[in-house]
Amino acid sequence: MDMLNTIERQQEIVRLTQQQGKVAVKQLAQHFAVSEVTIRSDLAVLDQKKLLVRSRGGALINSELSRELSLKEKRHCYSALKQQLGQAVAALIHDGDRVILDSGTTTQQVAANLSQRRDLIVMTNGLNIAMELAQSEDVEVMLTGGLLRKKSMSFYGSVAEKSLRDYNFNKLVLGVDGFDLRAGLTTHFEKEASLNRLMCEIANEIIVVTDSSKFEQQAFHVICASRAIHTLVTDSGIPEHYAEELTKQGVQLHLIDKTNL
Repeated sequence: MDMLNTIERQQEIVRLTQQQGKVAVKQLAQHFAVSEVTIRSDLAVLDQKKLLVRSRGGALINSELSRELSLKEKRHCYSALKQQLGQAVAALIHDGDRVILDSGTTTQQVAANLSQRRDLIVMTNGLNIAMELAQSEDVEVMLTGGLLRKKSMSFYGSVAEKSLRDYNFNKLVLGVDGFDLRAGLTTHFEKEASLNRLMCEIANEIIVVTDSSKFEQQAFHVICASRAIHTLVTDSGIPEHYAEELTKQGVQLHLIDKTNL
């Protein structure tokens, strides 16, 4: 197995725990080619964050729904890939577009690549995204307002939803926590799912951006079916049957070559 950094390894441990229900220190140490001491340290950290529950000789799935890693931790994961994904999505946004840009670290990379656009209006529920776009002279920035979820620096709630209904948007750039052909696009946070559903309703074109780790993952709250989206920007790690089925559904695929990163 390729050497992973600490956060990537811990993310994978959480994924394996969710998949298998329970994991053992010895097997994890072999799987990641690290010491059992390192694994125990990982499990202690993840237990403290309530991402899993420590048990004798290993760990169990947390009975509460799996929690997202915080924004700060996410920012360090797949950063080179996220930059590439951000550039690829930005290339689909043109002068004069009216865009909803969903909150998140990958969508922040999209924002970072929009500084040269002219006559662009971007509404976002992401405080970090608004700050990123504040540097761009020719991009008009609108915040949804609402209640601020500090963990993800994103706004949600009735105020955010009302502000979206007042305007017309031709494009939505949406991030997701899970992408499953059967369950659809999903997210961990109920109020965010509600806001995302509204975004999908009012935008003419839905562009989803995600790295391939989100495929075959299901968070609890459904945003929309996969066939509802127009464009998917992801990396070459997408499972082959996903690429085939989505193409059949008429979804435009833009793939970043993950092997060069």
